[in-house]
Amino acid sequence: MKLQIDSGKLLYVLGVLFAAAAFLYFVRDVVFGLSITVKAVLLFLAFVAFFVAGVTVERDVLDVVAFALSGVAYVVFVGYVVIRYGPSETGTFLLLAISAALFVTLGYLLRQQTIDVPRRTATGVVVALLLVSAVLVGVDALGGDVTYDLRTEESVTVSPPARAPDSGYVNVDRAVGTMTATNPFVFTRALSLPTLDGCLVGTDAVPRDDVWLSYEFPDYERPDTIGGGASREFGVRASIPVDVNQTEPAAVAIERGTDCTVDRSAPTLIVSVGEGELRRD
Repeated sequence: MKLQIDSGKLLYVLGVLFAAAAFLYFVRDVVFGLSITVKAVLLFLAFVAFFVAGVTVERDVLDVVAFALSGVAYVVFVGYVVIRYGPSETGTFLLLAISAALFVTLGYLLRQQTIDVPRRTATGVVVALLLVSAVLVGVDALGGDVTYDLRTEESVTVSPPARAPDSGYVNVDRAVGTMTATNPFVFTRALSLPTLDGCLVGTDAVPRDDVWLSYEFPDYERPDTIGGGASREFGVRASIPVDVNQTEPAAVAIERGTDCTVDRSAPTLIVSVGEGELRRD
């Protein structure tokens, strides 16, 4: 039995697969820096544009390719909306149900040849969609990114816990500040809290100077979106090493910086926010 493969259709399939990969890569927040709202709208506009192209194109198989690209764009759009906006279970069900009804209806209308879009009209629709997309991207680019502002306490008081080993040191957890994330624009954007790093200077009581800093999340889940015009606050905590032989509570000052080689007359926590590695030499 001789296997026959249509080379043209094979290339079409590969093109659709690469388009699907491109859509999936597009929705990742590592590219373009667009807001979540604009990305979702662009995916929906791509669905409409490819569908109109599929209705208009009369060449063999190309209409199927256009419909496939339209379907892929819509599937990625729905998945992106569900993941990034996190609708309720009822909202997700309704979105999927409406999507199913939409595609069944479009398929029926195509089979009945009810949908007829003249080439000139289709061209105008696609051009209009491109213009809308360009305007959205431009407005989004001018809208400003999410800003992050860390406000730290002047100092915290630490002492070894009641139950501690006979020697060495223990890490004492303390709230040291608040990180405020602000989205000044109207579109929902990705929330990416800056990395935190810290070190303890001005004391030789502990053998290590690195300090673990972390965020506090209300629902124990790290949020990844922030609505338009919204602000969110997150507590910042530090795990400060304390000598178990310390008998009295001690105050630890808090400073912003990146240099762990500075001299201080009293224990001081140096806090670095997304500024690269701390200088420790």
